[in-house]
Amino acid sequence: MHSVNQKSLNIIIGGGGTGGHIFPALAIAQEIRHRNPEARILFVGALGRMEMTKVPEAGFEIVGLPIAGLKRKLDFQNLLLPIKVIRSLYQAIDLVREFKPNVSIGVGGYASAPLLLASRVLGIPYLIQEQNSFAGLTNKLLSRKAKSICVAFAGMNRYFPEKKIQITGNPVRVDLLNNLLTQFEGQTRFGLQPGLPTILVIGGSLGARTINESVLNALPDWKEKGIQLIWQTGKAFEEKAREAIASSGHSGMKCFTFLSEMDYAYAAADLVVSRAGALSVAEICISGKASILIPSPNVAEDHQTHNAMALVNEDAAVLVTDKNAKQTLNETVLELLNDPNRLEKIAMAAHKLGKPMATKSIVNQVFDIAKR
Repeated sequence: MHSVNQKSLNIIIGGGGTGGHIFPALAIAQEIRHRNPEARILFVGALGRMEMTKVPEAGFEIVGLPIAGLKRKLDFQNLLLPIKVIRSLYQAIDLVREFKPNVSIGVGGYASAPLLLASRVLGIPYLIQEQNSFAGLTNKLLSRKAKSICVAFAGMNRYFPEKKIQITGNPVRVDLLNNLLTQFEGQTRFGLQPGLPTILVIGGSLGARTINESVLNALPDWKEKGIQLIWQTGKAFEEKAREAIASSGHSGMKCFTFLSEMDYAYAAADLVVSRAGALSVAEICISGKASILIPSPNVAEDHQTHNAMALVNEDAAVLVTDKNAKQTLNETVLELLNDPNRLEKIAMAAHKLGKPMATKSIVNQVFDIAKR
């Protein structure tokens, strides 16, 4: 493989489906571009998914494949899956032949499978970035031929060849890495009253019904106690949330379909209520925030519970199960907000687990592979 000069570095990045796969991929791409402005970077995603808009918005080119995930319930779409997989693989092979990448990067999610398979077939070296504490099927199957496997949690040799593993942590958005915003700035940005207890609720990029319904139940209590709220609801729940906030008459509660200014949102919060996707967990740690994690039960191998437990075991978060959230979220929130010492201890423990150098470490690996 020829050495990497400024002109000839081509990188192809595959993955997506949710914000948890897209934002780390974008962080990696931005770091590559920062270090080598001449590098050509191409994304491969799944048609009709979130990456098809988020990646171009960030200034990168993306090609969509007809790949789809397996539906967990009986669904006619599952019958079409083998056809979609084969078509996606052929398209990925054509794409890799044409683009001639020095290195391919798979960030997980079903959109990365055709790219990594095509790279393997054509002898292109590839790197796998596994975000969760429980390895995804695609990554497990393709790990043997990977040049490097970047992980965020210890103990991943259960799934991957030990000698290929690098514990780098998960890449987070650049604006969170150098976030020097004060709580005052965060709260005023959202039109909140500085100094009042503030909760940030995030159910992932697409929202989370259990979390949303649990918050809805708690609104009257939170209003009464003067608690402020920044609430990312996702599209499906936004109207309901807006109506509930309006009828509560509490000016310190704000809801959004999607939060783009996460740096301000984290800065504003005393406490975060969130799903336990790998990206959310990484962002909470980098931001040094106390959190209540409610793992999604609808994910492969219950990996969000594994992610959450990595923090809970270090006293760096509190776990509430999806099943119990409607009954217990409110009292857990009030207990924590009434105990500032405990809140601070959890926040400090979370901050210790943050890995601010994750993106840089992963890109070091990418450049090493390209040089070889």
